Amino acid sequence: MLNSQTGARELAYVCQVLKIEPMVGYDNLELATINGWTCVVGKGDFHVGDFGIYFEIDSKLPEVEPFTNSAAIVKYHFKIKTQKFGRGGIKYISQGLLMHPREFGWKEIKEENKETYLIGERGEQFYLGDFLTQTLGITYYEPEDNARKAKPADKYKLMCARHQNLFKKYKFFRWLYSKIWGKKLLFVFLGKKRDKRQSWPAWVSKTDEERVQNQPWRFPGDDTEWIATEKIDGSSSTFTMRQAKPKKRKLLVCSRNVVFDKPDAKCFYETNIYTEMAEKYDIERVLNYILDTCLNLEFITIQGEIYGGNIQKRKYGDEHKLAIFNIITKFKDKEPTRYNPVHMHEFIDSINNKLGTHLEGVPVINEHFKLPETCEELLEIANGKSVIDGGMREGLVFRSQDGSDSFKAVSNDFLLKYHS
Repeated sequence: MLNSQTGARELAYVCQVLKIEPMVGYDNLELATINGWTCVVGKGDFHVGDFGIYFEIDSKLPEVEPFTNSAAIVKYHFKIKTQKFGRGGIKYISQGLLMHPREFGWKEIKEENKETYLIGERGEQFYLGDFLTQTLGITYYEPEDNARKAKPADKYKLMCARHQNLFKKYKFFRWLYSKIWGKKLLFVFLGKKRDKRQSWPAWVSKTDEERVQNQPWRFPGDDTEWIATEKIDGSSSTFTMRQAKPKKRKLLVCSRNVVFDKPDAKCFYETNIYTEMAEKYDIERVLNYILDTCLNLEFITIQGEIYGGNIQKRKYGDEHKLAIFNIITKFKDKEPTRYNPVHMHEFIDSINNKLGTHLEGVPVINEHFKLPETCEELLEIANGKSVIDGGMREGLVFRSQDGSDSFKAVSNDFLLKYHS
């Protein structure tokens, strides 16, 4: 679930059980529904309306109690993935882990005419929807995700790391460091240029899309028409530039969360695929051209998925390629505009024709898609073949006609094959 405050994905949170269903062929198991997710639980462990602690797929649990008390968790090396259950020709999908508050020593408090909440061992109060990712020490099970989600090192912490003895020996330095102005003063004398890191550009929104399972309110669908595009299994990238005099403009190349302020900066992969794509598709010339022709444009941002080669488990061929899924512009005195996929492709074609570049957009599957009655139906539609190479596609991304609203539906078949 996306955290609306930070834009980051949360892997653990307080939830409420919406439905409990029996599982044919399983005497000791039931299927619980949390938002749009279905999760296998022990029979009788939960009832409709109960609060629980839910861990989304892609989670890596810490190897501590109460997680070590579960043989199933230990068996799967503390990783939470999509699993398939089925007997007698009936298939069940379990996504995520649902644990009872009592396993953590927490209690569910229900008071008349008051909001239900959980109370922790030390008296902390947790309400429905509260995020627990950091509280419980949950990380991603894929090393790449943890690398790209990690926050850049703080320049003041880097400064302290180089002067550990100084801060240990003198209380005055520790006192100065405790003050905002003191940190700045210390950095004047002790800081170095290499301590500084390019911060994430404030004008750019990060690229995580919310999964449809976390938006059950979208169903049943109405007559609203969405534009469906193929979701590609790759690594998200951002290229952005602000308006300024040509010699003062600066291209910022980013992964999902990290800004690469040097061409040779290291990333998770063997080579820096983000700067590689900037060069391959001549992104700096493209963005400069757009800013040159639109002088009242404050910034231009291109976001895309890098795929192929050694990126992810789904192979699209040996060559690294970039498929653009977002073009965002901001004109003076106006709000930023995100192109819908159809207009985005038209814009890309016009740039290619004028500059001789070979930018590509994500494949458009349906320009007039209407949501079905249920989330389960949409997830079935997300299954299918990739337009790129005819193999299994990761899923679909849906964007409103005005480009302002979007979400994704990831194929369960894809998850079972590549992430289980």
